[in-house]
Amino acid sequence: MIKNKRKVYIHMGAIAVALAIMIIVGLTLVRGQDKKEAEPMNEQGKKWHETEAELRERLTDLQYRVTREDATEPPFHNKYWDNKEDGIYVDIVSGEPLFSSRDKYNSGTGWPSFTRPIHSENVQERLDRRYGTTRVEIRSTTADSHLGHVFKDGPPPTGLRYCINSAALRFIPREQLEAEGYGHYLHLFE
Repeated sequence: MIKNKRKVYIHMGAIAVALAIMIIVGLTLVRGQDKKEAEPMNEQGKKWHETEAELRERLTDLQYRVTREDATEPPFHNKYWDNKEDGIYVDIVSGEPLFSSRDKYNSGTGWPSFTRPIHSENVQERLDRRYGTTRVEIRSTTADSHLGHVFKDGPPPTGLRYCINSAALRFIPREQLEAEGYGHYLHLFE
């Protein structure tokens, strides 16, 4: 009789463990489905979703290598390192607003440098331990584009230098903000 009770308890324990695993797996799958259904949105509320093949077709080779393969463009030989126009810089992939020309400065590095992003939630920081050094990589939140790195050697008020690849950016001049759907950023230039 005691042996039968032990078998029953062991059997009930195995059933409880199996049910717990099924619940955990089920919750994980449900969460995964929620993530798949929530498509990234850009600033204008438009859904952003492109396959890697579509991005390869739309972006230049350099833009693709920088944003998708974490490459770095050459200093002083890039589109925006010395741009002095008023406007905003958005992610070349998703259109997500990243930096304002009002926070841009000449760092002498040959890449566009900024003291801060327009919205801190639009950029993510990751430790980058490649090439025998530790740096902080900056990526866009919506498209997960590699943008560049942030360093603690910038000017006041932040003391930060967001050193960004031009190939990861699209510049929208102040005069075109409204037409491009970024009119609510005009206040940055008043």
